[in-house]
Amino acid sequence: MKKAIVIGAGIGGLSTAVYMRALGLDVTVIEAQVHPGGKIRTKPSNLGPVDTGPTVLTLLPVIRDLFAALGRNLNADLDLVQEQLLARHFWRDGSQLDLVGDPEANARAIATFAGPKDADAFLRFRAAAQRLFDAFSAPIMQMPAPSQLHATHAVLRHPRLALDMAPHLSLARLLSGRFGDPRLQQLFGRYATYVGGTPYQSPALLSLIWRAEEMGVWRIRGGMHRLPAALADLLVQNGAELRFNELVRRVQINEAGASTVVTDAGQSLDADVIVFNGDPRALDQGALGSDLMDAVKPAPLEHRSLSAHVLACAAQWSGPKLAHHNLFFTDDPRQEFDPIAERQPPRRATLYLCAQDRSDTSPPPAGPERFEIIENAAPMTAGTTWKEDTTCLTRIRSALASFGAGLSPFPTAQQLSSPQDFARLFPHSLGSLYGQSPHALMATFRRPTAKTRMRGIYLAGGGTHPGAGVPMAALSGRHAAETIAKDLGLTWPFPQTDMRGGTSTGSPIAAPTQSRSSPSSDRSSHPGTDGPGDAIRKTTSA
Repeated sequence: MKKAIVIGAGIGGLSTAVYMRALGLDVTVIEAQVHPGGKIRTKPSNLGPVDTGPTVLTLLPVIRDLFAALGRNLNADLDLVQEQLLARHFWRDGSQLDLVGDPEANARAIATFAGPKDADAFLRFRAAAQRLFDAFSAPIMQMPAPSQLHATHAVLRHPRLALDMAPHLSLARLLSGRFGDPRLQQLFGRYATYVGGTPYQSPALLSLIWRAEEMGVWRIRGGMHRLPAALADLLVQNGAELRFNELVRRVQINEAGASTVVTDAGQSLDADVIVFNGDPRALDQGALGSDLMDAVKPAPLEHRSLSAHVLACAAQWSGPKLAHHNLFFTDDPRQEFDPIAERQPPRRATLYLCAQDRSDTSPPPAGPERFEIIENAAPMTAGTTWKEDTTCLTRIRSALASFGAGLSPFPTAQQLSSPQDFARLFPHSLGSLYGQSPHALMATFRRPTAKTRMRGIYLAGGGTHPGAGVPMAALSGRHAAETIAKDLGLTWPFPQTDMRGGTSTGSPIAAPTQSRSSPSSDRSSHPGTDGPGDAIRKTTSA
């Protein structure tokens, strides 16, 4: 049996391990933190753990296939709730717009919000986003190595895609030509930040991200951290070994190409296959020793995606009625993105707020509840030491107050994760949460793929093709395992994931209204939250 070692237990590493175990490999996962999840982290609160990373699942078939690879039904391991309301959007002039998964319902809401012309513009925009997503899902996202030739063939077969891509426009420029209402330009430009870009520098092609969200969002009852815990349990139940709180110091490669992993405990573990689930820049910087420093082409790795300030707390909410997903928009997005482009703190920023205990299927909590608030930030530069927790907290408090909103008690710096914290948690990432920058039309083809320049060494994770986000990280693990299977001469038995999705039925939720005013070692346990993760605590060392 071939021996595989996965370094890192983020979603990319866990996904690789699942597929390799399904192929019959002997799999060991080594994680430096005390829990699995990578950027799916939590902070403790008196109401239980609060997520500080991704908040919902999209492209659910990718995750279903991951569990099915080891014979499990996703719904048997996780309690999923589909949110009909995709997001609630607030502006300081008092306007509000809810969007759902049904395009006709959204068009009606936008017609009331911004007028019939922009409603028609929305339908044209979402049709173009669907064409782009459908055209590039198979030849780009679902291929272990994206092919420019396959992408070109897709455009030649469907020439309209060239117009949809708008290759010479940024996403912001595309939207300014599509929508007359600047609020809609701001709303749909926000999707560039989902992969770590700004709308002013990201290619118009990123408009396809809207389609991924329109196909549906699901939250996990109990929190997103239950997903990596469930995957870790699944691996343990199927004979994989998971080792936590153990750091890999270096990887050694001998002349015959055999690999040895050396841990901080002084153990040397031989392996036929090694998968690195971390920021690819770390290899270039020598994080795993000099033998792997040439495994990845270094040039694009220095172009970093966005970081963030992330608050995770339990508090009492006062202000407009919240959904699960909420966005509080600043008046001028340039005051956010122009300073970030100069590696400076934003002057004013749009806030994303996840009300983790709220759902459109149940009434809001009567008392305190758990919140995650995200403010975009610049990644760090090498040697940067500044930290601005106090000013960040002041900006967030002031921004909420401008909407007539607030949290009581207001969070402290202890509940805040900063770019510096992310740089510490994810070595050599410079605090970037999405790997290399998406600020180029060809960025997809410059991103590292699963196969490195060294035999037996592979990559998985959000910094690897196809990019950031939970489903993309899971796909990166699938790509790594598929590449390994090919290199080992194994048959790949898993069909391509069907990500065509569908359109939700009409919903009465989509409606414009007026508001009343213009990652980790700190994860905690909480009574009553037993669930996925039990097998890890019982069968592995901490």
